Amino acid sequence: MKAQDKTKVGRRGFFRLLGTGATAGAIMPLTRGARADNENADEKLKTRYRESDEVKTYYRVNRYPS
Repeated sequence: MKAQDKTKVGRRGFFRLLGTGATAGAIMPLTRGARADNENADEKLKTRYRESDEVKTYYRVNRYPS
């Protein structure tokens, strides 16, 4: 056999590599661990929405009841 023939990937080899790559790509996100929540109890309960002047103007212009 020639050295060039050994480096070629045949049709079956191509699909085998394609399937292996797809399987590995599907498994990788599943192997990552879940990240811990970095907020404490007080931060979880704090109010995040504030009705600022910009929000009031938006509601007024778009005729949302406040």
